Amino acid sequence: MPGIASMDFVTSDMLLLIVIGFIAQTIDGALGMAFGLISTSFMLAIGLPPAQASAAVHTAEIFTTGASAASHVYNRNVDWQMVWRLGAAGVVGAALGALLLSNVDAGVARPYVSAYLLVIGVYILIKSANMAAAREAPTRWLSTIGFAAGFLDASGGGGWGPVTTSTLIGTGHSPRHSIGSVNAAEFFVTAAASATFFIELGASPLAHLIALAIGGIAAAPFGGFIVRFIPPRLLMVLVGVLIIGLAVWQLARTFKFI
Repeated sequence: MPGIASMDFVTSDMLLLIVIGFIAQTIDGALGMAFGLISTSFMLAIGLPPAQASAAVHTAEIFTTGASAASHVYNRNVDWQMVWRLGAAGVVGAALGALLLSNVDAGVARPYVSAYLLVIGVYILIKSANMAAAREAPTRWLSTIGFAAGFLDASGGGGWGPVTTSTLIGTGHSPRHSIGSVNAAEFFVTAAASATFFIELGASPLAHLIALAIGGIAAAPFGGFIVRFIPPRLLMVLVGVLIIGLAVWQLARTFKFI
């Protein structure tokens, strides 16, 4: 029956998003990146417009980043000086990025968002091969990084972690404290983006939001522990390859190659 088939499709989508949320948050908590990029890529793949996909992902991230931040604080992975400087500028950038995406036609935005994801994936791979020697003090341009990452994250559906974490680690900051601090600051950035999307677009698709949040919250406690043991370079390579694959698939679908 059509009704039952439709219900089965919705249920399978929700279960898939729970799994995606779990996987994405496990990676994000361990590496400080990829929840937004992975989730947004899959949301676009199941047909959501870019603005709605980004809105749902950022609203879910309010819950997942809060849980992830708590895990990193508990494991003493957070440098609060980095959090405040990244977060304050990131909030401004995220609000502007969300405002821009909310007022762009979905059909026009989709290929640009996919291309952006591809660029970020390549950027991650490049950064994984060019990690600088360790440094003690935070860099002076944290606010600039925060603003740019917040804007790209909200307007492109992801990018806070790839821009901030990979840049900080690539310039010699402690991987453990970079990842923990980026996760903690992300809570404020996602809250700003979500509030802007809500004002511009109204409520996010509730079922998609709940599914991502359930998976993400379940995985969040593991991030603070994993970051102690998994080599950041290895995780960066894996995430970069995954993001590139998803972006290429989306571009191929957009231009009717598949």
